[in-house]
Amino acid sequence: MKHETGGNFHKLFKQKLDDFAYQVYKTSKEFPREEIYGITSQLRRAALSIVLNYIEGYARLGDNQLKYFLQMSYGSLKEAKYLLYFSEREGYIKEDNYKKLINLAEEIGAMLWTTIKGIKEKV
Repeated sequence: MKHETGGNFHKLFKQKLDDFAYQVYKTSKEFPREEIYGITSQLRRAALSIVLNYIEGYARLGDNQLKYFLQMSYGSLKEAKYLLYFSEREGYIKEDNYKKLINLAEEIGAMLWTTIKGIKEKV
């Protein structure tokens, strides 16, 4: 059975994912130059991985594959959240910007988790 794309939910969700990746890129441009191959690169990869796994999951046929990619997306979200926390502690991100990114990440996490839990696995 082919999985549903969710109409407006899917569209809104993709927009939030895109916005998160964009905001992470924008914010990380202010990171110290010596972190370009460290935390800057890792945070950007994690943020892009969230949206890319989501898109790839919906491009696959079958709910089991979709669930797998959404779980990968969720893992990347957790990674990005920690990297944001670490960056804020190091003073790379201002507190207000950190809070905006974390709030968006929390919304994305809730939407991802709801989507994952709604997929019935087939054995």
